[in-house]
Amino acid sequence: MNRFHVHLNVADLASSIRFYTELFATEPTVLKPDYAKWMLDDPRVNFAISNTGRVPGVDHLGLQVDDDAGLRELGRRLTAAGGTVVPEESATCCYAHSDKLWTEDPQGTRWETFHTLGDATTYYAGEPTCATNGASCLPETAETAQSASAGGTFCAPASGCC
Repeated sequence: MNRFHVHLNVADLASSIRFYTELFATEPTVLKPDYAKWMLDDPRVNFAISNTGRVPGVDHLGLQVDDDAGLRELGRRLTAAGGTVVPEESATCCYAHSDKLWTEDPQGTRWETFHTLGDATTYYAGEPTCATNGASCLPETAETAQSASAGGTFCAPASGCC
């Protein structure tokens, strides 16, 4: 069964953890110095917060699937919806190893569809240049590629987006 995913960037991780722990009436499933995640069943959501230097607010939305077949089906549906779909295989991000597909909706909201393969000991694999400089990571589309070539802040998903 799919699970809705919300990832928020927060300015004060400790106060946000206290707030969401009370709101959800449960402790985080994953708790790290820069990250917390609640895997809720009612509502069925993977709700994550992080304090990695990005602007506070909604970082991205997504759908978590149980297997590769579910990810392929969501990829087909994302392609049919008309967005540019950017695969990210064997990603290490948000203390997990996952296969992912990234896209943007018509308003520019980032969407991550993913199948988690296991836990990771680090937030990112490699140097998270976008996260450390506060830039927003986006799937590579014609617009983001043009922005990057013009000196914009494009960062490919494999550089630390989750």
